[in-house]
Amino acid sequence: MTKQRVDVRNRDRIQDLCDRVLDGASIDKEEALWLFELEEQADITDLMAAANRIRQHFKGNRIHLCSIVNAKAGGCSENCKFCSQSSAYQTQSPKYGFVDAEPLRQASEEAKENQVTAVGLVAAWKGLREGPILDEVCDRIREMAAEGKVRPDASLGLIDSQEVANRLKDAGLECYGHNLESSRRFFPEHCTTHSFDDRLKTIGFLQKAGIKICSGGIIGMGESREDRCDLALELRAIGASVVPVNFLNPIDGTPYENMEALPPMEILKTVACFRFLLPDKEIMVAGGRTINLRDLQSMIFMAGASALMVGNYLTTLNQSVDQDLQMLRDLGLSPDWKPELAEEGSCADSSCGCGVTPKNEEASLPMGSF
Repeated sequence: MTKQRVDVRNRDRIQDLCDRVLDGASIDKEEALWLFELEEQADITDLMAAANRIRQHFKGNRIHLCSIVNAKAGGCSENCKFCSQSSAYQTQSPKYGFVDAEPLRQASEEAKENQVTAVGLVAAWKGLREGPILDEVCDRIREMAAEGKVRPDASLGLIDSQEVANRLKDAGLECYGHNLESSRRFFPEHCTTHSFDDRLKTIGFLQKAGIKICSGGIIGMGESREDRCDLALELRAIGASVVPVNFLNPIDGTPYENMEALPPMEILKTVACFRFLLPDKEIMVAGGRTINLRDLQSMIFMAGASALMVGNYLTTLNQSVDQDLQMLRDLGLSPDWKPELAEEGSCADSSCGCGVTPKNEEASLPMGSF
């Protein structure tokens, strides 16, 4: 039996790229793609260790928590192949209209009790335009902001005018979730009812209104590693403050119901690569982590994640918030993002959305409940 030697040149190159990122430089696509293409387990663990160091350098040991409320479920006109709420597919996803104020108050209270910074209103529709629905959305945002329990965020689809974005800002919205989902090249493979440029146009309206952007994507839809790299580079280019990384959870009735899951180590490698490309941003592990990572969930932070979506997802279950909080304690990480407790240098970006002032299966409830 012969021993196979590990090529230490890969370790040295990973460390060199890490040092450059820590010094404030950016790596280019060729360098990033080399990281995405790493195969050996030893190389991936070296990559994760470096990403963890980058996370700690830029974000400290505080983990930003957020949750979501499915404020309007089902019947969406868009044909996104990953989504159980699309009217194009026959799924068991719940359907109901835009919720009133009381469920949102309950979600905000539960979030505050669990040290969650933000609650995002999410709606299954194409998007927002002037009219009574926008009026109602703005009312809910004002109510949540006035209560002061959590920061009200929103993910309400495409926006067709600057006026709509301005109204959301005036209502008190600070951060809007609008995922690019995948690379420009791969986007038509999973959605044809709107375009990649439609999403960029929406982000442009929001940024002009002074609203921070939460934008990421879904990994495991059949895209290539280069597609994942291009997505991260696009997110860097648009200046996303929070970057949710979701992993496909195949839902019965959708075109992706039989999609084979990615290996957990491939997922962790992807998170680490995102940290290299987006060193000072909030990289948030979101949908699909429980079913895809299983016992390796806690390793997401060692791979560079600095934020976590807790509570149930839109139509699928997550592990309990108590389990997530215990996981953070076990790792020596803190969910407490109070500005007065921020460590020196723990947040290098005033636009990151973390809440810190920088110093130098199907859910039974209609919300991301705790």
